[in-house]
Amino acid sequence: HYFIQSNLRMSAATIAYSSAGITSASGVISLLDEPQTALKIFALKKLNLIVPEFWAEISDVVDKIEILYEDETFEERELSALVASKVYYHLGAYDEALHYALGAASLLDLNTSSEYSDTVVARAIDQYVEQRVKLCDDGADITIDSRLESIVERMFQRCFDDAKYKQAVGIALESRRYDMLESAIMKSDDIQSMLSYALGIAMTLLQKRTVRNTVLQVLVRLYTNLSQPDYTNMCQCYIYLNEPQTVVNILNKLISASEEELLMVFQICFDVYESATQHFIDEVMEGLGIKTKKETEETPAESMEVDSAEPVKPSEEPVKTVAQDSAIDKKRSQVGSILSGEIPITLKSQFLIRKNSSDMLVLKNCKEASRNAVCHTATVIANSFMHAGTTCDSFLRDNLDWLAKATNWAKFTATASIGVIHQGHETNALKLMSSYLPKEPAGGSPYQEGGALYALGMIHANHGAAIIPYLTEQLKNATNETVKHGGCLGLGLAAMTSKNSEIYEHLKNNLYQDDAIIGEAAGLGMGLVMMGSLDEDSMSDMITYAHETQHEKILRGLALGIALVCYGQLEAADPTIESLAADKDPVLRMCGMYCVGMAYAGTGNNKAIRQLLHVAVSDVNDDVRRAAVISIGFLLFNAPEQCPNVVSLLSESYNSHVRYGAALALGISCAGSGMKEALNILEPMINDPVNYVRQGALLSSAMILVQHNEHLCPKLKTFKDLFTKTMGDKHEDVMVKFGAILAQGIINGGGRNCTISMRTQHGHTNVPSVVGLLVFTHTWFWFPLSHFLCLSFQPTYLIGLNKDLKMPKMQFRSCAKPSAYAYPPILEPPKEKEKEKVSTAILSTTAKKLAKSKSASTTPMEVDTPESKKEEEKSDKPKDVPEEKKDDKKETKKDEKSAEEKKVEKKEEPKFELLSNPARVIVEQRSVMDIPADCRYNTVWSRPGLGGFVILKDNKNGVDEEIIEALKPTITADEGTTEEKEPSPPEPFEYTE
Repeated sequence: HYFIQSNLRMSAATIAYSSAGITSASGVISLLDEPQTALKIFALKKLNLIVPEFWAEISDVVDKIEILYEDETFEERELSALVASKVYYHLGAYDEALHYALGAASLLDLNTSSEYSDTVVARAIDQYVEQRVKLCDDGADITIDSRLESIVERMFQRCFDDAKYKQAVGIALESRRYDMLESAIMKSDDIQSMLSYALGIAMTLLQKRTVRNTVLQVLVRLYTNLSQPDYTNMCQCYIYLNEPQTVVNILNKLISASEEELLMVFQICFDVYESATQHFIDEVMEGLGIKTKKETEETPAESMEVDSAEPVKPSEEPVKTVAQDSAIDKKRSQVGSILSGEIPITLKSQFLIRKNSSDMLVLKNCKEASRNAVCHTATVIANSFMHAGTTCDSFLRDNLDWLAKATNWAKFTATASIGVIHQGHETNALKLMSSYLPKEPAGGSPYQEGGALYALGMIHANHGAAIIPYLTEQLKNATNETVKHGGCLGLGLAAMTSKNSEIYEHLKNNLYQDDAIIGEAAGLGMGLVMMGSLDEDSMSDMITYAHETQHEKILRGLALGIALVCYGQLEAADPTIESLAADKDPVLRMCGMYCVGMAYAGTGNNKAIRQLLHVAVSDVNDDVRRAAVISIGFLLFNAPEQCPNVVSLLSESYNSHVRYGAALALGISCAGSGMKEALNILEPMINDPVNYVRQGALLSSAMILVQHNEHLCPKLKTFKDLFTKTMGDKHEDVMVKFGAILAQGIINGGGRNCTISMRTQHGHTNVPSVVGLLVFTHTWFWFPLSHFLCLSFQPTYLIGLNKDLKMPKMQFRSCAKPSAYAYPPILEPPKEKEKEKVSTAILSTTAKKLAKSKSASTTPMEVDTPESKKEEEKSDKPKDVPEEKKDDKKETKKDEKSAEEKKVEKKEEPKFELLSNPARVIVEQRSVMDIPADCRYNTVWSRPGLGGFVILKDNKNGVDEEIIEALKPTITADEGTTEEKEPSPPEPFEYTE
């Protein structure tokens, strides 16, 4: 005992000595060789305290510590494991550190925050997640260490104790612990916000379809069990789960309930319309027993008989149902009018017409810069972008002679641009386009007729039940390849995502004609119809024909079509991607890269990004490499902040196609964000030595800056000046000018009331936007496809609706300064410089002659008085010299004083703004929007911020409401043509002699 006590005293002295700053842990280490267990335990306790300072010395004897841990008879095995774990942590061997940390059991303190504990816990969670993923997702037969599970359980408990519920949700989702996901949500203080947080993660970050579906089912159960069930988010979950019948059951339950529940039904229907595919909505309507009465199918002959002076009015009547006798039928009729798109499309159109604030001077500058056919086409396209959905075709009507210069495919593009301008105005669309549509007696230009069919498809894009029969008939009767090209594009747009087998077969028959022009449009149209289905027969037909055809145009159309069919299929599309990526044909390899972008769109899947990056730097074909880099933008649009880091090195590649792809990837993923990091990469690319790289940089910068002002993005003016300068530079390459003119149209899109985004406000992927951006990238090959970009234009509106689905007069409040989200200032016409009056120069010889003539005219008897001398001096002055210098000085002083007074009088900008219904509310502004407390209306469902369609509850029910009347479109049926029309007859008058 004396020996042991003396050794303990000596060891204590050693510890005190070392803690005083002097060097070695050898004294404590030596105790590990002592035979007495008490000395070994004492040594381990002291080593545990001094590991951070002396781990290098202790590492030499770590094998002795391991032996103590492996000795089952040793009393302090856990302590030895803890010391060994800390030593291995400092050595950087984290797997060994975790192994011994598991052996430390309860001695491992997870509540103290230190580098060691944080690292070990992170390693434990990673290992646990890896094993859980293998067990749950892959079905592997593995057993998880109970000690590892214990650490993770303790971490969950620590999160709950510290009220860090979002961290617990993240760990639960990654480790597939759905029980802990439910506990984290239900234990939080704000269950509703935690549910929204979990739903957002499930929609954007979970990459496996089976995992996402399981999580959504858990969330649906939690939404159902709330004291007030959240039917809105439940239906959003069912859209992801592709369960239309469950949505039907919810709507049926609410329709038959109270009036307040009916308002909730309207809100759900608007949300479903904005988020779901056309096929899903059709199934919901069928389940509700709502049969829409399609527009009367007009024959070509009848549709041509149009009064050119009759204005086109947007429909305000709800879709008719089979029976409207009972109150339930009336409610179903209103529901049908929303789901069919009748009311949403009309309201969006009204918003774009009311708020149109296009800058016509920009178009005038574009027109003046158009000195060749390419720039002419670019200006026509830019005009369609600037006025997309606004029905404002004044530029076309004011420049008919200039527009008539368009020939051949330029005329096709110009005619199709009318469809972009009138996008969504489906009522009387046939009458609107009657001057251009094919007529039974062979008549107009085939380019004009094909463009008109394309325009009809654009007007009815993703909502074409009414126009599909007409387009199908025209496509059957067409004999010209140009007309068929436009017909295939129009039919594909109208039937987008419908999965209609009859339309698909009709387009396939056109594909099999093996005509390059027809086949390109038919291949794209087939993909639009079957989008997101991954239908085996469709994929087999398209891939087989792609191997057989010799036309590269057909191959490119099929490449887009196949990619669209793979949309949103995640790992299910991997076999198709692998076979296409390994193909010998470079166009099919390019198709494989687009398939990756579409299948994993918005997921940010690491495996997919690695594959694209590998192809981007290794493939021998430039088109394939460009497509691979562009597809990165589609993968990362839900996490745009990551894209600049991923493509920054690619933007400096020696290969110009890779640089162009990097520019477009930034534009696609960061569209509408105004992100500084993306603009910093694009800015030097605008001065790239290769013309098409500069074009890509201009287009992408416009996509990023759309709907931003200098308050949100200080670089806006720099880029807009650059667009104008590039456009007007006579020495600039025509391809760069094309990009600059289109950039002007994009940045002013939809009357400056639209943004570009691939996400809805509920976090769903916006299918038409994805289609529009994907096909727009093929403007590289075919200019008419540039019109597809308008599908990605999303109006930034806030529209309040009452129980009758009308817009009441009311105001929303924006809790921010008016300048924060205001329109950027429009261009001002250059001021004419006032010509300064210049005094006439008087030569010395002339002055002498004048003096002599005066002296000669005077007589000797005349006497010069002082007054006469003054008058002579005045008369000697030249007439052109200004005589009011003193007055000018006084005026300038007055102007300076008035300017100073204005500065003093300038009031401080208010901190909020009241916006009338319907209001322009950009994406960044939604979070600061609310309804004033003294307003008679409030929303039926409380959400953070306001945007989109909002159903309002009237707090003064029974009091008359002021309703906003619908505006008429700003066009007439026969206006906006590319041909000069006959002048109108003069007004009535009386003839008098």
